[in-house]
Amino acid sequence: MLSKFFLERPVFAWVIAIIIMAGGALAIHHLPISQYPTIAPPSIAIQSSYPGASAETVENSITQVIEEKMTGFENLLYMSAISDSAGGSRIELTFDPGTDPDFAWSQVQNKLQTALPSLPDDVKNRGVQVRKSTRNYLMVVGLVSENDRMDREDLIDFAKSTLESAVSRVPGVGEVEIFGAGYAMRIWLNPDRLTDFRLTVEDILAALRAYNVEVSAGQFGGAPAKEGQRLNASIVVQNMLRTPEEFGAIPIRVSPDGSVVRIKDVARTELGAELYDILPSYNGRPIGGLAIRQAAGANALETADAVRAKMVEMERFFPEGVKVVYPHDTTPFIRVAINEVVKTLFIAIFLVFLVMWLFMGNMRATLIPTIAVPVVLLGTFGVIALAGYSINMLTMFAMVLAIGLLVDDAIVVVENVERIMAEEGLPPKEATAKSMEQITSALVGIGLVLSAVFGPMAFFPGSTGVIYRQFSVTIMASMLLSVVVALILTPVLCATLLKPVKAGHEPAENAHPLLRPFFLWFDRMFFGLRDRYVKVVDHSMTRKKRYILVFLVIIAILVVLFLRMPKAYLPDEDQGMLMAQIILPSGSTIEQTREVSRQVERYFMEHEKDAVATTLTITGTGFSGRAQNNGMVMIKLKDWNLRSRKDLKAQATAQRSTYALSKIRNARIFAFAPPPVVELGMAIGFDFQLLDRGGLGHQALMAAQNQLLGIISKDSRVVKARPNSMADVPQYRVDVDWNRAGALGIPISSIHRTISASFGSAYANDFMQGGRVKRVYIQADAPYRMLPQDLNKLYVRNTQGKMVPFSSFATGRWITGSPQLARFNGFPSINIWGEPAPGKSSGEAMLAMEEAMGKLPKGFGFDWNGLSYQEQMSSSQAPLLYAFSIFVIFLCLAALYESWTIPIAVLLVLPLGVIGGIIASSLRGLANDVYFQIALLTTLGLTTKNAILIVQFAKNGLEQGMELIEATLQGVKLRFRPIMMTSLAFGFGVLPLVMTTGAGAGAQNAIGTGVLGGMVTATVLVLIFVPLFYVVVEKIFGKKGKKLPDSAKLSEVKAHE
Repeated sequence: MLSKFFLERPVFAWVIAIIIMAGGALAIHHLPISQYPTIAPPSIAIQSSYPGASAETVENSITQVIEEKMTGFENLLYMSAISDSAGGSRIELTFDPGTDPDFAWSQVQNKLQTALPSLPDDVKNRGVQVRKSTRNYLMVVGLVSENDRMDREDLIDFAKSTLESAVSRVPGVGEVEIFGAGYAMRIWLNPDRLTDFRLTVEDILAALRAYNVEVSAGQFGGAPAKEGQRLNASIVVQNMLRTPEEFGAIPIRVSPDGSVVRIKDVARTELGAELYDILPSYNGRPIGGLAIRQAAGANALETADAVRAKMVEMERFFPEGVKVVYPHDTTPFIRVAINEVVKTLFIAIFLVFLVMWLFMGNMRATLIPTIAVPVVLLGTFGVIALAGYSINMLTMFAMVLAIGLLVDDAIVVVENVERIMAEEGLPPKEATAKSMEQITSALVGIGLVLSAVFGPMAFFPGSTGVIYRQFSVTIMASMLLSVVVALILTPVLCATLLKPVKAGHEPAENAHPLLRPFFLWFDRMFFGLRDRYVKVVDHSMTRKKRYILVFLVIIAILVVLFLRMPKAYLPDEDQGMLMAQIILPSGSTIEQTREVSRQVERYFMEHEKDAVATTLTITGTGFSGRAQNNGMVMIKLKDWNLRSRKDLKAQATAQRSTYALSKIRNARIFAFAPPPVVELGMAIGFDFQLLDRGGLGHQALMAAQNQLLGIISKDSRVVKARPNSMADVPQYRVDVDWNRAGALGIPISSIHRTISASFGSAYANDFMQGGRVKRVYIQADAPYRMLPQDLNKLYVRNTQGKMVPFSSFATGRWITGSPQLARFNGFPSINIWGEPAPGKSSGEAMLAMEEAMGKLPKGFGFDWNGLSYQEQMSSSQAPLLYAFSIFVIFLCLAALYESWTIPIAVLLVLPLGVIGGIIASSLRGLANDVYFQIALLTTLGLTTKNAILIVQFAKNGLEQGMELIEATLQGVKLRFRPIMMTSLAFGFGVLPLVMTTGAGAGAQNAIGTGVLGGMVTATVLVLIFVPLFYVVVEKIFGKKGKKLPDSAKLSEVKAHE
């Protein structure tokens, strides 16, 4: 036997333990740290730009063209697309978790190549980008000028020119987005002056492209040269222009009399901004901001650290007064949350130590299970490293739960050795050898059954499967290492550390003289409790029907409570940040939106100053897209230690702010916390897609959205329901009479280019500024593009060289249209966000949305996106997970007991552990989420473990010839102490999870409450019902015990008293 082998070779056992610890210690230094494993499915984004195009034009000419080619992918979950009136198109393809992002990227790139020939030339010239990155921002890096020497455009240009490319190359960075754009050379046209000089927009473009060029003119003495050539020099004819004055001096027309019309005669030139409709500010001051998305599969903490290091490196070269700030950063929460769990881990170890000391009565016996803890935990870190996992919330939770379970194996060994020494007076080594013969099979069985409980979790698909997998592999590794340590090291420790105990004496008599009276009193009280418990079990044997009826009532209560539990995916967390969405009425200007943004900034900095540290406001773009009536605010909260009051928590601050900001006129403002997993969405609550599956058209889809929002506004389960899209806005449609234009000899392309360049802007070419290449744009000056009448100031030259006004061939009318069009899985869609009402779960809010959909006309469907999609998947997978785990438990028990019937007695008590978890979670108002499901599975393992300890000893007594009830009562009496000890150790081990209130408390409370509640009932009820069910099953299916002679029976009973 393994234990006997190592009892004779104690040094060998220690060598193995030291190797395990050393491997784990080395692994800890190399393991990455993250909040969660890579839960978010990898997504590939295709981004392109068509300046001046409407949302409808972008959708028809870019988005749908690319979408049609995105077919035939393996593991594609869903595809979403956005087309906006700023000319932007973004298509996101989301793949199954576990898909290789590089492989997915290459597949998307290959499919895109087939779509490129069908795209407009302007789009192809600007390039179509394919990026691997997560949906949300990892962090925002900002530049502020403390001495106000640099304005917003200066800071944005410096960020774009100096930082963007450097940050993009940082390992782990997937995408860098500038809030705004850098400098550009702006040619502001005066249409009246153009008409006076009989010039057109096309003349200006042609002049720019002719004069602003780099000319490669060759060399003097270039190879091959004539023999004896002594001169070699480059010939420079012209370089790219650099200053507004140089652009203003470009000749457009030179007359035979020598008169010259230059650009400055018909336009003003200036070094301006490439974009004027995005205005970022930090605490009310201008900022140049870089938003960073991490690459799919990258580690958030390592990426953020690398970005910060790069900023420190570059900050030395910044202009005087420019300072780096981080107005939005998701990583501090990760660090604090992991630190909280690590603290919980050490508290759990200490509490478990106290429980063991209380029960064992002497320090030597207590040290034995305590020594097992670092060996197993460090060994588990080694397994995590081998599996390629990280130190995250799930692996650390598994460690905390494993503490209570792993000391159980050592406790079982130590308790049995002490019992044999006390009963038989054997020396420690012989008592250990005898003890291991009795309990080795039970230890192996417990290890296999616990692995069976958690093993099936590792094979589930989707993001939920990723969560289960890391948890299950970690806790399985702990359990199996615990069994190995209990079979190899613990016997050696028992043989060397324990002091001999005379027969009939208690181990507590070896306690410290000052503490001995207390421990002896505790033993007397405990043995009294044990005797009363044995009487209760004996009573249950004579009142089987009554107890079975109680059991059935418990099952009925369990079913009712379980079905009434609200559903969710993950518990909400205070992540130290909030978001706010600003939506003004359609058609509002950037100036109006900026004024509202300032009011929002002032509110947070003045009225929420106890909770809020900084605000980053971006006017002109928001969560629903880029438009002048949109804005968003990223609010960084103060450290968790400074926000211990309940009213300063993130969710409370968000609710209070939303109510206060609702009083701002002509604006809708929603403050909300980010979701528990930021890669899976932008907002807390649900992420709903309303789909036009019947091809009913945009107007019908908008009407359905309004009807749906009207229905859901009356539902008490949902609050803050809002479209994450833009309402239709007034648009001015220009109708060109093509026949009239043809008769006047006007090329269609000239009409398009003139109106597009004047009112939208046209890219001419590039210029050099500050050693970097930047763009040149022409556009009508602001006073000439304010009203529809300004169109009449535009002229186009016909084929005869005459100037023809727009009014000769074009008319205009007002219509409505969408500034943004969305699609989901190939159907026109509208994205709707919302939150569960206080006291309700996200599952209930999702159910309310599904019920409301049933009231819409036919032709409309729905789908879930992001976090809501994963929640839906996890709720459908949970029953299968429970069923499969129970099935595998049954098989392991059948193998352990060599019986198909005895496992039934163990399986029957599984609900008795589950009901405690359900009651505890329900009392705290917690939902049936992924953590609750993990807690229930852990409870199943604990329940099974307790049952195995009783059944194993009862079965041994039966095989030795004792009566069935007598053998069962003996097993109950012998195993009561270790079961109580291990259960209390486990309970105190998870108690810190239940009590914590700091960062990450949501997840810790969710898993701890379910496990602790389950532990209570798995101990109290299982101790009563397992013996009863074992007796019932044995009487129905088993063989009767062999009767021993009276004298033998008497001596057997005495030996165990």
